[in-house]
Amino acid sequence: MSDYLKKGFLLGLGAAVSGKEKLSQKLKELVDKNELTQEQAKTVMQNFVDKGDLKKKEWDVKNSEQMQKLANEYGIATKEDIHELRARLTELEDRLNQPN
Repeated sequence: MSDYLKKGFLLGLGAAVSGKEKLSQKLKELVDKNELTQEQAKTVMQNFVDKGDLKKKEWDVKNSEQMQKLANEYGIATKEDIHELRARLTELEDRLNQPN
């Protein structure tokens, strides 16, 4: 993972953790003031967590696509490329080792 992507991810993760803690604290205050029920607070928190999970999955897909794009631009072999080359090499070795 590039350094910029890693730093961006960690920054986002820190913001999410901080946001979750602040939201949790605010929800507790609202429950204590009887402005929200415990169940409503749990629902709000679950929605927050679910949205975070969805955003993480979206980020993972975008990151994977970006890494694939960079690999293609720089001519870096993928695992699939290497597996295909190994299979071809094995086939050629088998042909060379077969008696005529």
